[in-house]
Amino acid sequence: MAATPSAPLSVDISGMRIKYLDKKELFLESDLACREPIGQFKVWFDEACKTPGILEANAMCLATASKDGTPSCRYVLLKNFGKEGFRFFTNYSSRKGKDLAENPKAALTFYWEALKRSVRIEGLAEKISASESDKYFHERPRDSQIGAVVSHQSTIIHGREELAAREREITAQYENKEIDRPDEWGGYLVVANKVEFWQGQSNRVHDRIVFRKADASEANGETTHLGEDGWVFERLAP
Repeated sequence: MAATPSAPLSVDISGMRIKYLDKKELFLESDLACREPIGQFKVWFDEACKTPGILEANAMCLATASKDGTPSCRYVLLKNFGKEGFRFFTNYSSRKGKDLAENPKAALTFYWEALKRSVRIEGLAEKISASESDKYFHERPRDSQIGAVVSHQSTIIHGREELAAREREITAQYENKEIDRPDEWGGYLVVANKVEFWQGQSNRVHDRIVFRKADASEANGETTHLGEDGWVFERLAP
């Protein structure tokens, strides 16, 4: 049965297009600074931090899915990273927290527009210890600590004044006192099993190199290269 033609959409932006780079900046396997993804991420992240126009290089889009597979994504800030994984903090009772309780699979995406680079990370999210969450919570600015107590994230509220009233209440309650970390607020560690590095090209023939965890016995081939620390890497068509 033939599909019924759809009505034209009212806003056509198909002609929006910019030149990505003044010169062709290929990203080849020989350009990898490290043969494992965390070291390579640090090289790109450090460059993003130094690049004018990138205000929050640690901003990342976190994608989660519920038990029935309903997806959801939002921006959060990366706070630590290393070979153990990528760490961020949030409210465990929020939608993302509930998703991760049902389905720990998560994906992170960084996009550094000024460099025309993106990094995608896939893995499993796990809660960090209460003591680690306590430590970071008390390193935050006091206003941010109060904000974490004030907001029962993702719940429906009557209006802005409800938040303002609770903020006044919490501020008064903890005047000259240390603020207790809410039990429902804390950190997650995303343990990566796949990390993709993307370098944009003006001709749209982009460069994509992906690292993935593999069996230690996996041998070098024409398309698969052995990396370090149990990783292999491959080039993907754009």
